[in-house]
Amino acid sequence: MTTAALDVPAAAPPVPLKRDATVIGLVGLAHGTSHFSHLLLAPLFPVFIRDFGLSYSDVGLLVSIFFVISGVGQALAGFVVDRLGARPVLFAAIFCFLLAALSASQATGYSGLVLVACLAGLGNAPFHPADFTILNQRVSAPRLGHAFSAHGLTGNLGWALAPVFLVGITALADWRTAYFAAATLYAVVLSVLFWQRDHLRTEVVVREQNAPRGAELAYLKLPVVWWCFAFFLLSTMTLAVVQSFAPSILQSLHGVSMEAATLTVSAYMLSGAVGMLVGGFVAAYGQQHRLSSERVVAYAMSAGALLLLVCATGWLGNVGTMVALAATGFAVGVGGPSRDMMIKKATPKGATGRVYGTVYSGLDVGFALSPVVFGQLMDRGWYSATLVGAALVLFLAVFAALGVGRRAA
Repeated sequence: MTTAALDVPAAAPPVPLKRDATVIGLVGLAHGTSHFSHLLLAPLFPVFIRDFGLSYSDVGLLVSIFFVISGVGQALAGFVVDRLGARPVLFAAIFCFLLAALSASQATGYSGLVLVACLAGLGNAPFHPADFTILNQRVSAPRLGHAFSAHGLTGNLGWALAPVFLVGITALADWRTAYFAAATLYAVVLSVLFWQRDHLRTEVVVREQNAPRGAELAYLKLPVVWWCFAFFLLSTMTLAVVQSFAPSILQSLHGVSMEAATLTVSAYMLSGAVGMLVGGFVAAYGQQHRLSSERVVAYAMSAGALLLLVCATGWLGNVGTMVALAATGFAVGVGGPSRDMMIKKATPKGATGRVYGTVYSGLDVGFALSPVVFGQLMDRGWYSATLVGAALVLFLAVFAALGVGRRAA
């Protein structure tokens, strides 16, 4: 054996699957909790309208309050995550959800519901910078695609669980009991995360004493960050159209029942979850075969946009349109893990929390902006045009994703 052979460093041992899976599971649990909290109030809006004498504008304002606080807070939370670490910020966020649920259980009027929206929005703000900081630091590179897949999937499951949980318990008991149960759920999740807290520890970014003033904001000068922001804003506007207006569009264009139309939206979300599961394998394949993440995103989003255009034509009839709309969720979901890989590639070292906080605030802006823009088309009865508009916005998101790839390179 030669001396040269002895000098060759040994390959790093592979990270045990159990360790990566534990981190992925804990972060997924937290992310599902945040998406559950997106719908902490909305499923019981009819109850609040009845009990507190509110209007639809009143309850709609609660949603706006949630997303404005979440969007502004998300951009700021990235700095806190980088400075203090993701773990304490994540714990504080779930504690805000617990306070929100307890406040909801004691609400006696509209001001109480505003407090709930504020607490829930504040709790939701840090999740993406905290989640992705943990995943990027704690999960081995070969499994990151699957980690991002699980992250997106658990978010969709959180959306699916909230209405069933809150409305179901309200039907069995009352809405105050439902919120007590939600507070208990948050307490259990927080306890599990604290018990397994060693798996959630992240390195903090230490600011150099000689660093120039404003160095922490230098990442905002990178065009790729704003291309990422634009991508999230545009793609979320399409999702908001489906969530907000798809039932009314299906009823108006095809005469389907409210139950069937609502079930189609649920099918869209569940198909998106399955798509994200598949997308994890697609992202891993792309890593191994030099298929860039932005191209995977572009293919997936383009397929979703084409399906939306087909839905707008009405060629498929009522059943075919509902199936195509659900399939749109699958197509967009497949691109989810590669989307997160794309953002990782565009993130400067040491700025994970800040970058993810900024670009993911585009989600909140998209959710807040879309109902205002597309609501104008719905008010005029232009239902097919609303779907066409959602498809065109998704095509713009494809252009933004390709722009991210060019600038990240």
